[in-house]
This record gives sequence, C-alpha cells and structure tokens, in this order.
Amino acid sequence: MRETPALAAIKTYRYLRLALVGLVVLLFAALAIEWLAVDRECVQPTISAYWHTPGRAVLVGVLVTMGICLIALKGNDEAEDVLLNLAGILAPGVAFVPTTAYSACSSSPAGTGQDTASISNNMQALFVLGAVAVVVALVIARGERGRTRRLSTWDRVGLFLGFAATAGGALWFYLDRDGFVAHAHNVAAVPMFLAIVAAVWVNARDVQETIETHPALRAVRGRYSMAYRSIAVAMLATLVLAVVGHLGGWTNALLVVEILLIALFAAFWVIQTRELWNQGLREAE
Repeated sequence: MRETPALAAIKTYRYLRLALVGLVVLLFAALAIEWLAVDRECVQPTISAYWHTPGRAVLVGVLVTMGICLIALKGNDEAEDVLLNLAGILAPGVAFVPTTAYSACSSSPAGTGQDTASISNNMQALFVLGAVAVVVALVIARGERGRTRRLSTWDRVGLFLGFAATAGGALWFYLDRDGFVAHAHNVAAVPMFLAIVAAVWVNARDVQETIETHPALRAVRGRYSMAYRSIAVAMLATLVLAVVGHLGGWTNALLVVEILLIALFAAFWVIQTRELWNQGLREAE
C-alpha cells in the first residue's frame, strides 16, 4: 500500500512519542547502573544530583532531547500545547544548571573545575536559541491566523511564557550570576514538573467532557478518562508526599518523588500514545 503524506505524518508523530518513552528508559537505566556501581550502598538525594556522577551525560542528554520533543509535539488543545511547550522550554535549563544539593555517592569523583564555565557557555547559547525561537513562533502563529493576524489568547500566553523564561533567565544570569548558578535549577525544575502534571489533568478533563457531551463514546473513551484521572490523582498525591517527606526529614523523599512522577508521566504518555495511535491528535467529537 502506498504511503500517503498524512500517514507518514502520523507515523512521525508516533515515533516522536515513542522516543520520549525511550528517554525515560535511558534515564532510569543510567541511574540503576550508577547505583549498582556504588554496590547499592547509597543514592543521590535527587535525580538532578546525578549530574555530579558518571550519569551526567545521560541526564543532560535526556532533558535536552525531552525538551525538544515536548515542544515539537502538538497538544490536543491549546492549553495542553502551551503546558507541553513550557515544560519543554524549561527542561534544558534544568539540565545545564546543576543542582547544588548532592552527596559524595558516586562511582567516580565528580570534577567541578569547569562547572561554572560550562553553565556560562550552555546557558548563553540557550538564551540565543530562546530568543530566535520566540521570534519564529510569533511569525508562525501570525501566519496560521490568516489575514487578521490576530493571535488567540493561548497564542499570547504561550509567547509570553517563552519570552518571560528567556528574557527573565537572561536578566537574572547577567545581573546576578552567583544567584543564578545557585538557584536557577530549582526555579526551572519546579514549574517544569507542575506543567507536566497540569497537562495530565487537562487530558483527563477533556476526555471526560467529551464523554459527557457524547455518552455513546463512553465505551471507547471511558477507559482513557479513568486512566488519566487516576494518574493525575497519583501525581498530586506524590507532590503531597514530597512536602510531607521533606518536612519530616526523609532524606530520600525528593528522589523517590521524582522517580514516581517520571514513572507516572511515562505511564500517561504510553496510554495517550495508544489512544492517539491512529489519528495523531484527539478529534473533536
């Protein structure tokens, strides 16, 4: 059978989605190998702390590639698209600026002599890309709106967030370099995780609204609605666990919470990929 351009586009969409799942497998494999390399005697306090271990290249590569994938993938509606884009914009920043909270648990001593120079080079390159990306996104958005060139509310929100992340990060970097190096990782990581959790909630809401509007679709869409809602609730419970564990002095609370959140997101992504396997995006019923 001759492959049509539409089918080729859907296949590309599938492969891009599957690549995201592969990135999670790659990250978890690197963490497990490092854990075995220290004879299972200790762990870092967070996944981000593995930047200071031999797993650095995988951690940085996964976050940067994941950011590109999240931006490239089109959300099912404008809200989901903005949330995925926001998470994608922040992911490289999380990768390029290491956390300052890490332990000596490493199979090989982590060299820190070039850390500041690496952050300076990588972040300035990212700011250049961010500025170019915002301009390109504006041109594309205006072009897609036709003759009126009037941007939708979500277009404006997305462009504002992209500009704010780039310009705000650059100003902070140049005006307070020490503060940026010390805190930028967490400032980027927290909203990145929250955007991902919100994207799951948006999917649960959208599928449920579709079922309520068209009850005949319950047999087809019902299981996805239940799955998305369950994952969203589990994610919120995991965030509560992070707060309780941190206040309670649980040393590995953040590591466990990050692993759970990433695993839940991977589960969501696999289910959503299955749901959208044949059409790429959820159709308005």
